[in-house]
Amino acid sequence: MPELDPATTALLTVECQNGVVGEVSALPELAKEARDSGMLDRVAALVDAARGAGVQVVHAVAERRPDGLGANTNARLFRAAGRLPVRQLTGSEAVRVAAPITVDGRDLVVRRLHGLSPMAGTDLDALLRNLGVRTLVVTGVSSNIAIPNTVFDAVNLGYEVVVPSDAIAGVPASCTAEVIRNSLALVAAVTTAEALVERWAALR
Repeated sequence: MPELDPATTALLTVECQNGVVGEVSALPELAKEARDSGMLDRVAALVDAARGAGVQVVHAVAERRPDGLGANTNARLFRAAGRLPVRQLTGSEAVRVAAPITVDGRDLVVRRLHGLSPMAGTDLDALLRNLGVRTLVVTGVSSNIAIPNTVFDAVNLGYEVVVPSDAIAGVPASCTAEVIRNSLALVAAVTTAEALVERWAALR
């Protein structure tokens, strides 16, 4: 496990937004899993603990322009997203960070209009490097696609990555455990939300 020095560590929430994991979600099965598993509550606790320890919090949000300009259409997932009843439109309620997770004045919010990962095609990498971040704690959804993409991208860019296994979610629920065991554990340090909260609480 990396040292998790607050000066060089950031906590990233991925797609923890109303239109994905909120009560009015475009993906109700994923939203239900995120809520019923306790993942959302654990991410909220991690965000609070990170702030208390002086760890930078970053929220990665996926959104689309109303006209779809610049969005991907080169995969079934992207084409299906354009037909969903709830769309992640820029400026809409759907792209606001979902409760119980909060956004503080010192938090950074990084928005992307295309792709599968907040590390690709956004200024996230540059922001983290400007902050001196070397270790990235990745939370959120989904363990099917966005979380693995984020972890792999971050590792490829040279970051130490930590994944709290109970602070990510996907569907079916069994997918998360399999992805962690067979993929993420090979490239990231796997821990729990409780262990991180305790570690950061000791630094307050």
